[in-house]
Amino acid sequence: MKLNCITVDDEPLALGLVSSFVEQTPFLNLVGQYANGIEALQAIHSQDIHLIILDIQMPGLNGMELARVISKTNLSVQSRIVFTTAYNQFAVEGYKVNALDYLLKPFGYEEFLRACIKVQSHFEQSGEENIANQIPETCMFVKSEYKLVRVDFDSVLYIESVKDYVKIHLIPPFKPVITLSSLKVIEEKLPQSKFLRLHRSFIVSISRIDAISKNAVQIGNFEIAVGELYKESLKDLVGKWA
Repeated sequence: MKLNCITVDDEPLALGLVSSFVEQTPFLNLVGQYANGIEALQAIHSQDIHLIILDIQMPGLNGMELARVISKTNLSVQSRIVFTTAYNQFAVEGYKVNALDYLLKPFGYEEFLRACIKVQSHFEQSGEENIANQIPETCMFVKSEYKLVRVDFDSVLYIESVKDYVKIHLIPPFKPVITLSSLKVIEEKLPQSKFLRLHRSFIVSISRIDAISKNAVQIGNFEIAVGELYKESLKDLVGKWA
């Protein structure tokens, strides 16, 4: 399940940008975007909203006033707030209304994602796991070209470390996914039952192995040498198949 999210900002460009950030984030579900606090308040009363990305300075009902109203409203789900503003003098006041984070404009996706992960952790730790995101065990998400990209484990052939990047090779016709990461970080996301590290630069999908020799495995037309540190792991795997 995902966290239902709305975005509120009277500036169309800012509203469009933060809404696009929400849509890129796999554990958020954008259910509405609003140009003023009154419209946002109506949406909050009509559906369960877990996260509000809220601009502070708006005409009519501003973000801080809206936050105070929400804090006193009896809702089935207590909405959490991440404020956005170009003025840092609101930071202390923002925390007084139990905002979970505060983004100073202009901000990028990395800062936005960090704030949203804090909100996700809040719901998980408060015992509301039923509304917290549960990424399926059949896939992982990696950052690639300023987006979080879903990678299905069954689509992976092998994973290669290339300098500061990791290249995830997929079954045709899918193109490789390249992410700025380390192989160790990616390895921690993989189910051990489906993947095996054979080299300091390679992890292979066990189900995609076509042939095994003493010092290498073959996947399609590509042969991957087995590093000394990993030969025992391959030996154990072969023992299970023998």
